[in-house]
Amino acid sequence: MLHKEIPFLRIGLPLCAGIVSGLYFKPDITILVIVCIVATTGFIISLFFNKYQSNVIFGFALTISLYVCGLLLYTNEKNSLSTLKPEKTVFTGTLSDYPEEKENSYRFTVKLNRKIEGDKSEAVKGSIILYNKKDLSPASFLPGDIVIIRCTPIEIENRANPHEFDYRFFMENQGIRYYAFTNSQDFIRHIIPAHRKLIHRALIIREKIISMFRERGIKGERLALVAAITLGQKSMLDPEQKMNFIKAGVMHIMAVSGLHAIILSLFVFNLLFFMKRRFNILRIIITILILWSFAFVTGLTPSVLRATLMFSFLQAGKLMKRPVNGINSVLASAFILIIARPSVIFDAGFLLSYSAVIYIISFYYSFFLILQFKNWLTDKIWQSAVVTIVAQAGTLPLTIMLFNRFPTYFILANITIVPLSNLLILTGCLVPMFFHIRFLSLLLALLLNYLTGLTEYLTSFAASLPYSTIENIGLTTAECILLTCTIFLISHWLTDRKSFRVIYPLIFLTLFVFSGLAKDIFSKTTNELIIYNTPGSLTIGIRTGKILNLFTDTSIVRPEVNRHCATLGLKIQLTVLKNNYYCKKVSGEKILITDFLNKKIIQNFVPDIVILTGSKPKIEKNLNLVNSPDIIIISSEATSGFRFPQQAVFSGIDSIHFVRKSGAYIKRI
Repeated sequence: MLHKEIPFLRIGLPLCAGIVSGLYFKPDITILVIVCIVATTGFIISLFFNKYQSNVIFGFALTISLYVCGLLLYTNEKNSLSTLKPEKTVFTGTLSDYPEEKENSYRFTVKLNRKIEGDKSEAVKGSIILYNKKDLSPASFLPGDIVIIRCTPIEIENRANPHEFDYRFFMENQGIRYYAFTNSQDFIRHIIPAHRKLIHRALIIREKIISMFRERGIKGERLALVAAITLGQKSMLDPEQKMNFIKAGVMHIMAVSGLHAIILSLFVFNLLFFMKRRFNILRIIITILILWSFAFVTGLTPSVLRATLMFSFLQAGKLMKRPVNGINSVLASAFILIIARPSVIFDAGFLLSYSAVIYIISFYYSFFLILQFKNWLTDKIWQSAVVTIVAQAGTLPLTIMLFNRFPTYFILANITIVPLSNLLILTGCLVPMFFHIRFLSLLLALLLNYLTGLTEYLTSFAASLPYSTIENIGLTTAECILLTCTIFLISHWLTDRKSFRVIYPLIFLTLFVFSGLAKDIFSKTTNELIIYNTPGSLTIGIRTGKILNLFTDTSIVRPEVNRHCATLGLKIQLTVLKNNYYCKKVSGEKILITDFLNKKIIQNFVPDIVILTGSKPKIEKNLNLVNSPDIIIISSEATSGFRFPQQAVFSGIDSIHFVRKSGAYIKRI
């Protein structure tokens, strides 16, 4: 019955399957023609079966069509990004946001429009990130401004460390494939447009609202927190603030999402209580308009768009006096976002937001009825606890896979901090609304300042408690998918034991356990050499089974290593290198770690693999190696400008791998 009750599930799954397929292959024109012919034939044949209760042929043709549509949409999105040459080029572009201050530069995000070569110009698509020296005042730049710039595009690359966050893929999904370093002279011209796009106006309004908070006495860390919680502007936050919210398990209140949309919509809807009966339509329209205005001001993030669209669908159903399925409304909003930007399904915020909402709609009421309290306060606490537990269950696999940690006090933190953040959000909306009534806005700002301070204190307290987070745990993508299915099916079985068989969750639980066992068996029976790409420091790993022998120049383990170990469940044995050279034999291969290279050291050790360390490894001039190693690897300690002496001769060497340029080196040994 799912195809009748939740039709967007049926059409959404093949569409998403097509998008995911776009990661691995590009459709050939011949295959597309064949598929189109098959789908069209299926639709024609299905016309003869319309009288039957079910039309399998139509369903088959529709599924194929949606799958191909997803594949084409994603392929077209990727192909729309222009390929730029790594040479000095003049571009025209539009500023996408305000310049963001970094330690040594200002970060500009520019949406490219055209490439200028002499008297000719060519249209280009995609955005570029500019890191400009602090020789340019950013105050005069606003979102939507047109700039003519001169820069050398550099393609964004990953460091290629094992199981690391795919930054290149993430940025491409945002429409950004290149970055460049500039100075004030590279900004040839700055043009203020006569008209700005709605999204740029929204960002300017958001900045004006932040200025209103500042004028009413909210400053420093509290201003950063208010901007993040009420407007989704997280660039002002201190890293320690972010970490406290992550450890406490309440980071979701900083991401403007469904929580904010629900609070605001209920507040406005109840505020218009006098509009009933014949004015109810006007009441709903006003609420929807205010909610969409809020969505624009916060930058139209996928999470707030999802909530706004869902609320709009639910209210539209009420206006038409038709019952609306909650999950179908959620999936309908997802379908619209996916059609608009197919790569949104790979966005962490999109996945976390939809997972939480789908679980809440599916299981909240059933679990809430397990316990019933007559006391109003106890009942509200129980409601908050159930929502938190259900949402956390829905996002648990994604949280572990993406962040390699799990907050242990998330229930207590959410019960205390989330209601407080609700008041903070409403007060934050009222301050700009009554800004011109000075005494009232000052009073509201005073309350907002107090609520922000209390929220920050409770969050830092929860984060500082012993064992506030379970860290260094991880999942592979396959394990994440299987665990998500397992938790969903177990929850479904717990709420509907009569009609839902326990065999289904048991099957997926078994698959999840076997995938973990397979990963452990593979790790235990293989050895690897990993030279991590950690610029400025030496990080060498020799994995023998489940043990990672780590050789570094410091006692601090880098985050890249922790993520790798968390995902595969490895134990670290740390060795801080103090000598100029170190030789180790693993699986018959001699690995030499040294900061200098000459004929004598090669003859003494006869290594198969040489790893050069230091910012500028010393290499003997006129070096002619007869018994050469198979490969020479230059660690990420070396400066980007390091070059081998021209006099050095390396006969018999298969390759030279520069980690800082070519990425981490990984080899099975």
